[in-house]
Amino acid sequence: MPLVFACVAPHGEPIIPALSSAFERRRYAVTTQGMQRLARDARAARPQLLVIATPHNLRLRGYIGVVTAENASGSLPMFGKGPARLPIRVHCDVEFADALLKEATRRRLPTVGANYATASGRYSNMPLDWGTLVPLWFFIRGHETRPKLVVVTPSREIALAENLRFGALIADVAERSKKRVMFVASADHAHAHKKSGPYGFSPAAAKYDSLMVNAIQSDQLRSLLRIDMNLVKKAKPDSLWQLVMLAGIAEHLKLRPELYSYEVPAYYGMICAAFRR
Repeated sequence: MPLVFACVAPHGEPIIPALSSAFERRRYAVTTQGMQRLARDARAARPQLLVIATPHNLRLRGYIGVVTAENASGSLPMFGKGPARLPIRVHCDVEFADALLKEATRRRLPTVGANYATASGRYSNMPLDWGTLVPLWFFIRGHETRPKLVVVTPSREIALAENLRFGALIADVAERSKKRVMFVASADHAHAHKKSGPYGFSPAAAKYDSLMVNAIQSDQLRSLLRIDMNLVKKAKPDSLWQLVMLAGIAEHLKLRPELYSYEVPAYYGMICAAFRR
């Protein structure tokens, strides 16, 4: 089966209406609508497996991570006050994760598999981060059969080109599999748009986000390999490495991009974009 769909999806919790105040729902409306459109596209593509690249799960210094647990779970919200209201538990595709690891070893990519608690069974259950949970909330709803999950985590310490090569690897393994695969680059962009935000203000934030939007609209994700890392350091994004993985997939399979939305509703930028054959 081919890789049937890919996207850039934000992961700020306020884009989920059930977690937002009326004020936040208005503030994040553009991105929420973009995610709802991506969710409709996902249902139409009928994926059996979601491969989500998140910046907030395993942080393995110098290594790309592949979750090999049989299950994964977590609850939203992860921030703020009040009890968790949206529990999510999914089955993981260990066979696909193992295939990624085997191929990464063959290609000599710095990759590590990670399980949690027990080798197998119900307690083999990786805790999920908001970078995975928020896209999952949108993308697993409304399917006749709930897709399985594989979580991958890029590395910020290795060369960007290695993350690109891992994206091409995902494309190859997906193309050889017997499953309909969807790839999600879970990404919020520059986090330095507002002086009142936790990372302060930098003019680099707007410049970084402009580069992201232009790379998507012009179908030039590979150009991100040449980005000024001093700009990245000042802009404080959580997106570059996942989008470089997506670049490897998009280039390998000749996917066509379509930008759905971009906005800066708070101190960080948010993009919704689809990639199709």
